[in-house]
Amino acid sequence: MWDFQKHIDNIAAIEESGNIITYGDLVKYSDNLADNISERSLVLCLCKNNLGSLLGYVAFINAKIVPLMLDEGIDKELLDSLVEVYKPEYFWVPSDRVDYFDGCISIYSSFDFILLKNPVGQNHILHNELALLLTTSGSTGSRKLVRQSYQNIKSNTKSIVEYLEINHKERSITTLPMSYTYGLSIINSHLYAGASIILTSKTLVQKQFWHQLKTYAATSFGGVPFTYEMLNKLKFFKMDLPSIKVMTQAGGRLTAELHKKFSIYANEMGKRFYVMYGQTEATARMSYLPYEKSLDKCGSVGIAVPNGKFFLVDEKSKEITDCDMVGELGYIGDNVSLGYAENSNDLAKGDERKGVLLTGDMAKVDKDGFYWVVGRKKRFLKIFGNRINLDEVEELLKTRFSDIGIACSGIDDNLYIYITENRISDDVRQYLSDKIGFNHSSITINYIKEIPKNESGKTSYKDLSR
Repeated sequence: MWDFQKHIDNIAAIEESGNIITYGDLVKYSDNLADNISERSLVLCLCKNNLGSLLGYVAFINAKIVPLMLDEGIDKELLDSLVEVYKPEYFWVPSDRVDYFDGCISIYSSFDFILLKNPVGQNHILHNELALLLTTSGSTGSRKLVRQSYQNIKSNTKSIVEYLEINHKERSITTLPMSYTYGLSIINSHLYAGASIILTSKTLVQKQFWHQLKTYAATSFGGVPFTYEMLNKLKFFKMDLPSIKVMTQAGGRLTAELHKKFSIYANEMGKRFYVMYGQTEATARMSYLPYEKSLDKCGSVGIAVPNGKFFLVDEKSKEITDCDMVGELGYIGDNVSLGYAENSNDLAKGDERKGVLLTGDMAKVDKDGFYWVVGRKKRFLKIFGNRINLDEVEELLKTRFSDIGIACSGIDDNLYIYITENRISDDVRQYLSDKIGFNHSSITINYIKEIPKNESGKTSYKDLSR
């Protein structure tokens, strides 16, 4: 997957403890780990943003061992379900999680991670091209997994390296889970270029994160919309960060207000700000907005990544060729994943998508060929006969009431709005009535302490009703 020999003396990773390993070290340690596992085995990995987790991922991919990547903070019940359904032959886990895997045999350890043999693990039939298993859209613990191939990963990695202009001098700091497709794509692209990765478990609200970023001179970071909402509240624009050259955003739509604000900042400070669009089903990235167009095309997800292609279809699956007409967004490329797995038998399946993916997102294209995602196909409902886009309503509210948490869901004729500040309930109703013409009777407002988020920082709509 990666030709580390070209970068053997380069620094591969720097951990928050100060541990540093070169690409030569990474080759040695990963080979040692892989020697303890049978080729074409299934191993469940509980991931952290540290050297042990990185070492495991590199070892397994390079040795044709298939990792199922999960966040180490996964709920016990959800983890139990995945273990029962897929019965992995091995576990690669942090040392402080070993007690959970009672009855397993410890056979190797490195960088505070331990390899365990599962006495009831299955000897799976794995398709030759199956490289990696990830949960769908960051939905931790779902039995539904995305099957990614070696070609998927390599194709998308090369595209990302090309359009982000990543070279061996770059140094990215982790802000996203390694088990999340966006976070993993940052790792893949930097390893491919012989660049360095600053591994940290600290969050943006912790001083240690910023200390680490400055100490090791990070040149880039990535984030989901929630990341940029937090940066805005942290007075990011007043920080002195001379080493940062690139900022990337994906994992959902950034409000037009924040998109513009970060674009202006980047332009004024000589940095590059890229808005991107992707899905786990496409191995991470499908599009990017060139940083030079960040202001001119504010709100757009840009153009397809190198060697990829977009198309739009209407409700009858007929291709839309006119500009500014909304349809379901489709994508063609070598990074389109093989398909889904819902049980261990599915791991033997081959390529079910044949390089074509219908994203489930509704979008349009402008006269210059730039695409604009307007919402999810399933995030539409009717209010007294009028079709509304929940994502657009949510963005309107977030722009107007930017200092509180807001999320929208609902059923036909009843819009549910969840807010984290009860005092503005009447203001929200009146704003929607004035702005869109909603009758007050069609709006139900629910006060909750915080908007539920999944591991990748996206709003967890299925948890709102709880």
